[in-house]
Amino acid sequence: MTSSGPDHGVTDEASARLAWARISEPTDPVAVALIERFGFVDAFQIAARGGRALNGKVIDRFAGRLKDLHLDRDREVCERLGARLLLPGNPGWPVALDDLEVPPWCLWARGPADFAAVPARSVAVVGARASTAYGNHVAAEIGAGTGARGFTVVSGAAFGIDAAAHRSALSVEAPTVAVLACGVDRVYPTAHAELIGQVTRAGGVLTEVPPGSAPTRPRFLARNRLIAALATGTVVVEAGLRSGALNTLRAAARIGRPVAVVPGPVTSMVSAGCHRAVREEGATLVTDSAEVVDLLGTIGGADLAPDKRGPSRVEDQVGPLASRVWSTLAPFRSKTVEEITVHAGLSAREVLGALGELQGCGLAELRLDGWGRTS
Repeated sequence: MTSSGPDHGVTDEASARLAWARISEPTDPVAVALIERFGFVDAFQIAARGGRALNGKVIDRFAGRLKDLHLDRDREVCERLGARLLLPGNPGWPVALDDLEVPPWCLWARGPADFAAVPARSVAVVGARASTAYGNHVAAEIGAGTGARGFTVVSGAAFGIDAAAHRSALSVEAPTVAVLACGVDRVYPTAHAELIGQVTRAGGVLTEVPPGSAPTRPRFLARNRLIAALATGTVVVEAGLRSGALNTLRAAARIGRPVAVVPGPVTSMVSAGCHRAVREEGATLVTDSAEVVDLLGTIGGADLAPDKRGPSRVEDQVGPLASRVWSTLAPFRSKTVEEITVHAGLSAREVLGALGELQGCGLAELRLDGWGRTS
């Protein structure tokens, strides 16, 4: 397919999807409205010819990019990179993305991951780029812990929390997927070239913008919805009040995916967005990978998180009366039964019964001058 001719070689839905990805931004409202009304092929022909549509307005916003539309060139780049083109209805397409209000028109992918299977057991771990050591530590624990339990770790390959999540998944040889806001032939951030290469080999990278596309803020925001839809659920580790990670959380919540956040110090601005998400947006609070697996895994069985308990105390081993008597005893000073009855507020019979229970458990001993705790 070439750009010659009035139709630019776009005569079927597959080529029309590729063309729309090239000439419009993801979720562009004019493009979405045209496609919803006329279908991919006819909508493209209207845009290519500058025809009138949508209340009689001339559709000319795509003219600049139409001049450089070369679908054959895009296909050649994919072949050279070993990238795959994924289309709805074809093998490898993650149908979970169809839950989005505006699903991607097509996807470019690299790596061995079966992207169609990723949403079944995966977790999106996202957060602040300017993360703290605490946030990086928790993100690494969640990434490694969920990865070891068979989850694919999905993130955006950015600095901070994203990088910590990817690296921790790689450390336990778990699959991890990076969703990019640039073309599949580009690396962003460039400082993460090695990391993105490792992610590509261990799992894969995915993007809805065509080869050669540079990352921009609108593309990052559009990318976030793909992260949210591709994963079983989303966990935000650290996020300020205006963090893009909260955009991912809200995108997940809108399509019914579980969402969770990690708490931080109340004085930390990079955790303020997480705390607000719990208070105002119904996010679940999680503190480690076990709780994430409990939230996103199968109901019951091995995915249940263990109960968290405080330190075991010796008085937990005995009944309430014995515990009450034990609290009056001292390890280095003996007390008579009469003294214990006063201090514990119990009868002599109750005290003697409790002392017998404590002695049987090795928690109290009878001395020459009275009763005391064992040392």
